[in-house]
Amino acid sequence: MKILITGSNGLLGQKIVKLCLKRGDDFLATSAGDNRNIDCPNEFYQTMDITNQENIHAVFNSFKPTHIIHTAALTNVDYCELNPEECHKVNVSATQLLWDEAQKINAHFQLLSTDFIFDGLIGNYKETDIPSAVSIYGQSKVDAENILLNSENDNWSIARTIIVYGTANNLSRTNIVLWSIDALTNGSPMKIINDQFRMPTWAEDLAWGCLEICKRNKKGIFHLCGPELMAVNEIVFRIAKYLGKSTDNVEIISSATLSQPAKRPPRTGFDLSKSRIELDYNPKTLEQTIEILLTEI
Repeated sequence: MKILITGSNGLLGQKIVKLCLKRGDDFLATSAGDNRNIDCPNEFYQTMDITNQENIHAVFNSFKPTHIIHTAALTNVDYCELNPEECHKVNVSATQLLWDEAQKINAHFQLLSTDFIFDGLIGNYKETDIPSAVSIYGQSKVDAENILLNSENDNWSIARTIIVYGTANNLSRTNIVLWSIDALTNGSPMKIINDQFRMPTWAEDLAWGCLEICKRNKKGIFHLCGPELMAVNEIVFRIAKYLGKSTDNVEIISSATLSQPAKRPPRTGFDLSKSRIELDYNPKTLEQTIEILLTEI
């Protein structure tokens, strides 16, 4: 395999790079701007603008990947709601450009997607459930998926996930687990919602699943997330219990009090049966990952 990774400066991108280095896989890491991952040798990195067709064409033709794992995206839900044109350009139009170039060289194209394609009224979604997004961000991912689903070429896969967490180098954003560990350790005040339910996903598990899809030559949609559905506030309480920290500074609130621009699905979660059977995907629980995260922090 020759794997081209988009969004390699992000959390998932860095974990895929780490796994490729460990396995000895041939890969090219790409992101906008300079390489921010100090663990990725510069000879394995190239700047690429995913909204520029000529730039994509040049990189693809030079590296000639057999597989593309497309992790790059605008994922700030409220920013996307307030900037729909930019969201569409990065999440949808860029996916079309990358898919077009992938087809020219007969490379497998993998798109990272999200639980936010669903309205969250049911939960425990299967790969065959019909999307019904409630935000601009969610709809952009539906539209990106449809580029592949509506194509006559089936050399693609979609990896959907939920709340990815973990450590990485020079990230532009933190994640709920790292923030919780820091706030609970320092006794900082926290406001946490109790009316949204998710299955938090350790980034290393997700990276393994993404690469396993490529390694096993799988096609179609796969759900890759953590193994347990929990309210967002439960994430914090379970971390506090594991660390032996007080939750006296944790204030429970409802989503309605936040006045966020974008609507969120109240309850998502994925049925992991397909990934467990076809990929041998066996994600770690929250508690299993905390000790690893503490050594990395």
